[in-house]
Amino acid sequence: MTKTVPDFSFEAAAMTRGFQHIAGVDEVGRGPLAGPVTAAAVILNPDDIPEGLNDSKKLSAKRREALWDAIHEKACVCIAHASVEEIDELNILRASHLAMERAVAGLSQQADYLLIDGNQTPRGLTGPSETIVKGDARSVSISAASIVAKIARDRIMVDLAQQFPGYGWETNAGYPSKSHRLALQNLGVTPHHRRSFKPVHNILYQQ
Repeated sequence: MTKTVPDFSFEAAAMTRGFQHIAGVDEVGRGPLAGPVTAAAVILNPDDIPEGLNDSKKLSAKRREALWDAIHEKACVCIAHASVEEIDELNILRASHLAMERAVAGLSQQADYLLIDGNQTPRGLTGPSETIVKGDARSVSISAASIVAKIARDRIMVDLAQQFPGYGWETNAGYPSKSHRLALQNLGVTPHHRRSFKPVHNILYQQ
């Protein structure tokens, strides 16, 4: 059985090799049809790690909010985005990497080692690092980053939903739910939709 709760083992292993400031890095929002892609970088204090960190998808909204406060209180945090324009211009993978690079660069405490969720290191992150597949369920630092990134992005989508009602972004966060796809057909494409994504592209360029 693989462990189901993230722990500090990846961070501890890096510390035994002499690294001190270890940042977990994660992004959220690759799949939506609308809105930015958001990344977070978090350096936890090994002596004061918030209780109950886990993959953001496994936590209730209430629990995530409580952890958001605890993480900001006890850790060094930076949140960054890549815009819809950048997603369309670069492609979603490169844009999500760009958001990760910006999050790491924006940390007030410079990280000397990175734990990156996934299997690819963004090319702009050139220092010592390792990638961890399903890292948000394995490393507490990446879990913290996943929680922060998710809440930050969800809040953006709630704000955008008030400006562009009818797409259900306050609940679907821009993901291609049935109601969102239907709204795209009935209400059309907004400036916040990703034009490079097939369902949006197809509506714009219907023959």
